[in-house]
Amino acid sequence: MSDLKTVLGEAVEAAFAAEGVPAELARVTPSDRPDLADFQSNGALAAAKRVGKNPREIATAVAERLKSDPRLASVEIAGPGFINLKLTDAALADRANAVAADPRTGAETLAEPRKVIVDYGGPNVAKPMHVGHLRASIIGESIKRIYRFRGDTVVGDAHFGDWGYQMGLLIGAVCDENPEIAALVDQLNATGDVADEIPDAFRAVTLADLDRLYPLAAAKGKEDLTYRDRARKLTADLQAHKPGCYVLWRQFRAVTQVALERDFHALGVDFDWWKGESDADPLIPEMVAELDAKGLLVDDQGARIVRVAREGDKRELPPLLVVSSEGSAMYGTTDLATILDRKRAFGPDLVIYCVDQRQADHFEIVFRAAYLAGYAAEGQLEHIGFGTMNGPDGKPFKTREGGVLKLNDLIEMTRGKARERLHEAGLGENLPESEFEEIASKVAVAALKFADLQNFRGTSYVFDLDRFTSFEGKTGPYLLYQAVRVKSLLRKAETEGAAAGPVTVAEPAERDLVLTLDAFETALAEAYDKKAPNALAEHAYRLSQAFSKFYAACPILVAAPPVRGSRLTLAAAVLRQLETALDLLGIAVPERM
Repeated sequence: MSDLKTVLGEAVEAAFAAEGVPAELARVTPSDRPDLADFQSNGALAAAKRVGKNPREIATAVAERLKSDPRLASVEIAGPGFINLKLTDAALADRANAVAADPRTGAETLAEPRKVIVDYGGPNVAKPMHVGHLRASIIGESIKRIYRFRGDTVVGDAHFGDWGYQMGLLIGAVCDENPEIAALVDQLNATGDVADEIPDAFRAVTLADLDRLYPLAAAKGKEDLTYRDRARKLTADLQAHKPGCYVLWRQFRAVTQVALERDFHALGVDFDWWKGESDADPLIPEMVAELDAKGLLVDDQGARIVRVAREGDKRELPPLLVVSSEGSAMYGTTDLATILDRKRAFGPDLVIYCVDQRQADHFEIVFRAAYLAGYAAEGQLEHIGFGTMNGPDGKPFKTREGGVLKLNDLIEMTRGKARERLHEAGLGENLPESEFEEIASKVAVAALKFADLQNFRGTSYVFDLDRFTSFEGKTGPYLLYQAVRVKSLLRKAETEGAAAGPVTVAEPAERDLVLTLDAFETALAEAYDKKAPNALAEHAYRLSQAFSKFYAACPILVAAPPVRGSRLTLAAAVLRQLETALDLLGIAVPERM
């Protein structure tokens, strides 16, 4: 079921071709002047240069061919050769009825679906998530949902940062602070016994302890070479699965996952794979041997590297450090092994890495190494970076004290503001407390997610809690309110025995609403192709605005049949499409407010 832009595009292409003009120039877009036309084609201007004719002459000939199309009420030429197309009310009504009857409300599926992995979230073991993880989680979750909705087979992977130098730092810091743990680590390392159960002494280590110790250890590792070298040695011991280090690390992972699941659940974010860097570790010895056999590994000052620089590079990329001089695998090593692991486990056609733009060079280095090794085909790995969420000073958002704000604190702060906004608007006052709290949580998540996703992911934006939680303007809470208002209308219609019926289009607000419903497929395709959920966020907002104008201009329940039935069908289609769009953004709509 093609959208109106597509079917009109095909008609214009045929008319261009019949005039001997390249059909690919006959691009149809929504009109810049909706008061004059619904769609337009500017192809005659480009075609004039190709065929050496006056653009208005070409446009006139094309328009003559299009005037016989029963779907078009008018075909007009404007300016130097713009073709303005206005649809008949009947054509709009047919499209509205098709959208209303379609479970996907006008969205198409891919002709050739793919197997896709979306790598997002990227939390680190032993540290609570902070606001820096918010964008990866929100954007990645939406892209996963959009790709899945289009028909791809998609796996979402959290990809924990749970292996490497930071773990060695923490093992050393915990042992320094607690002699009992240090003695037990040494004992287990010496005996070689791997405990099935984590010892009580290790269980005493909390996430708060790790969060407190890590920045101290990281700072000391930069200043004290002996301390740094010991951390690297402990990292190598962990990667060798020495029991003391390995079992203590299991406690780090266990206490972290409890907090991660809480924060992700609060954001409506879920993963198919809860894998980490450690899951790729068993593949590393085999991978290193294979890289060596292929002649890709180069010895360099005691370390082993893969050179990835290419002739013609505008700037020099450093090599991928595969094995450190201490013999441990590095951050890039586990990323490369993860690509190999994913190839064997899933065989993806595409892997999308939703990670901070500042990691662009790192991924370019890893991807090039993967292409050299034959673990992926060129272009099969894609890093989609994003900007930062900033404070009023334009710098990455921090607490008033200048520290990094924990994600759970941000979520609770937004929930508090959502409760306040609901009370101010007189919403949810007569609801049970548990339902009110559920609504407040949904409003908070909508505020956070829409504030982020309405921007193109590559841009940074300023966090403004007061504006984001408002029920007015371009905000998540406004969209929820519009959806809930339609739900309330439809419930009332059902109570009154008012039934939906075939759509007819007569009023300008009805035309505008149908054209907006029709634009869903275009917005979805753009969000998919550009990996840019902001196109879908913009559509959800425009749909809400179009319905609001329709609701004000076209009375629904007081209208006489069959107009009432037509408008109820339009309202129901709006609700289903708006809920679908919001769900693809990761936003859930409450039943009432």
